[in-house]
Amino acid sequence: MSLTSTTRHRRVWPAAAAAAALLAATASACSNPNSSSSGSSSGTQTITVAVTANPLMTTIENLTAGGFEASHPGIKVKFVTYDENTERADVEKDVAAHGGQYDVVMIGPNDIASWADNGWIDGLNTEVGQDASYDVNDLLAPIKDALSTKGQLYALPFYGESSFMMYNKKIFAADGLTMPANPTWAQIAQLAAKANSPSKNVAGICLRGLTGWGDNLASLDTVINTMGGAWFDKSWNAKLTSPATEAAVNFYVNLVKQDGEPGAGNDSFNQCLNLFEQGQAAMWYDATVGASTVDATGSPIDGNVGFAPAPVDLTKSSGWLWTWALALESSSKHQSAAEQFMNWATSKQYIAYDASKNGWAAVPPGTRTSTYQNPEYQKAAGAFANLTLQQIDSVNISQPGVAPQPVPGVQYVGIPEFEDFGQQVSAQITAAIDGQESVSAALNTSQQIAQQAVINAGYKS
Repeated sequence: MSLTSTTRHRRVWPAAAAAAALLAATASACSNPNSSSSGSSSGTQTITVAVTANPLMTTIENLTAGGFEASHPGIKVKFVTYDENTERADVEKDVAAHGGQYDVVMIGPNDIASWADNGWIDGLNTEVGQDASYDVNDLLAPIKDALSTKGQLYALPFYGESSFMMYNKKIFAADGLTMPANPTWAQIAQLAAKANSPSKNVAGICLRGLTGWGDNLASLDTVINTMGGAWFDKSWNAKLTSPATEAAVNFYVNLVKQDGEPGAGNDSFNQCLNLFEQGQAAMWYDATVGASTVDATGSPIDGNVGFAPAPVDLTKSSGWLWTWALALESSSKHQSAAEQFMNWATSKQYIAYDASKNGWAAVPPGTRTSTYQNPEYQKAAGAFANLTLQQIDSVNISQPGVAPQPVPGVQYVGIPEFEDFGQQVSAQITAAIDGQESVSAALNTSQQIAQQAVINAGYKS
């Protein structure tokens, strides 16, 4: 499903617009950092790859020398790793200015339509279509569709995800708790209250509180959706102060403040992963990809993690849909080398190579049908494999909530401008979590921010 927006609206990302002019002006005075290697006497090319900091990306960085570079002796790979918010902002500035700082960039579904329209990234149909071993038809349909627009694939998925509930089975057993097969958020709140034990350094639940439209809003938006709230109605009227949205945000903020981890305003995926692995949280609601770390060989809680679908309220399902994917910068000076790396990093062969080094439970999930049909993967990742696939398949990206919405998007609003106003709203949510302002005050400010943003962008008169 393409994440397209109405063509009458401007296409340039707001955060990139100001930076683009400055970067473009300086680009002619600065040589491409990658270009010097292409003229070396050895003929070796160095491609620069911008990625987010997470365990699966650490793995591929460690495997690239023995895997890709060993089989492609003329290509060296330089990884530049950032936290999620920094990576988004830095990459966006570079592609908007056609700076060529990177050859390959890690992006998500919300970037595809506008970046493709702007010519910032190149289409990949021809490249993957000519490589029979890549088997593009093996990609999971919801993930492939999320990375396509107007019939063209613009990024290759490194891993795909929805969201679900993870829980520590030892803590649950010690507290006499049982996770429902299909939990509601009301049931999760009850479980969190019973499991929360500050004296034992155990939080009832770990939830994202860190500012970022891809951080705390990712989790919170799924709660808003299933509780009947919304960002906008079909006519682009902001709904952040509606009773349903306010009730959902109050629920989330109160849950994390009363029975969540201390200092939640500083926590996103990596922080919650660490707390959960160390037995300092009884439950963790987050991306399904987390299972590949917490229930893999070497994890302190390997074999002691239970999994349940994303909690619901008024809807039948509530997980998000996301993929961290590799895209080719249109300004790359090493396009062939970059394409070869992208193909390898997202291939069936890479998944098998990773498994040979780290075990099948730890391989990138959520991208290929063949992974879920593999008996070795099913054996190693049986606790979460089928549920992950079920969660990905259950997402309705066009209408994840109760009411119709103007554009597709589950944990984001599918327009370029969301990166800017979503970040501002996210900061208001963090302030509420940190006790700096009430939820009501945070949402009143957020309502004004969101409404003015879509008016300024021309979505609403």
